[in-house]
Amino acid sequence: MAKLAVDARNVGLSPAHGPDILGDISLAVEEGEFVAVIGPSGCGKTTFLNAVAGLTRTTRGTLTVRGEAPAAGRPDSSYALARDTLLPWRSAIRNVELALEMRGFPKSERGALAERALTRVGLGEARDRHPNALSQGMRQRVALARAFVTQPTLMMMDEPFGALDAQTRVLMQDLLLTLLDEYGGTLLMVTHDLAEALVLADRVILFSNRPARVSGEYRVAIPRPRNSQDVRRESKFISLYDEIWTDLKDQISQSDPNRL
Repeated sequence: MAKLAVDARNVGLSPAHGPDILGDISLAVEEGEFVAVIGPSGCGKTTFLNAVAGLTRTTRGTLTVRGEAPAAGRPDSSYALARDTLLPWRSAIRNVELALEMRGFPKSERGALAERALTRVGLGEARDRHPNALSQGMRQRVALARAFVTQPTLMMMDEPFGALDAQTRVLMQDLLLTLLDEYGGTLLMVTHDLAEALVLADRVILFSNRPARVSGEYRVAIPRPRNSQDVRRESKFISLYDEIWTDLKDQISQSDPNRL
């Protein structure tokens, strides 16, 4: 039986005041699997990801991360957000080093590891620039370098390219695909972009409108390595996109009939 990186069984979240956010989510993510979660806006995708990261406490069911209760700041995990969250007073390399500092890496090792990570994302020459001297795409590449530099076994991403323009977003997807080709860990990502989910993931999970439940699971049977433009031309991509979009559209129309 495959080991599970994330195991959610009937997980729910009912605030003391207000409607339920998560409703009986059962979802297993295997070690080494790349999984994308999609669903209507506001359905609870980020809340679930925050629960896996140990940032939000659920109120029922069981949730384990690599066999243990979720905990914030796990040394074997990283969490990349939609915004790059770079510290403006630190250079690019010092922002990448921050992840190593937080994980207790020796000071003597941080510089070389951070520089290698920046070079991997094509920013070796920008190591001493501060965030205000970087484009949004460059800032997001620094954030990617920071996410990968500790070599986490579980990487969580919440709309990592959501703040980028369409062209830069495609370029960043290709960069992430290249990084994932060498990554031996697990990826759990939330995205509003269905095409992005199909380009990056091995499996796509569809959440229903709030309270979120798993309403669909889809295997992306497209071999790796992948290129984002080539993948979009695959017949499997097109047929799966249409299938999932039909199911997603149903959820969106149920949550807000006026949106469609």
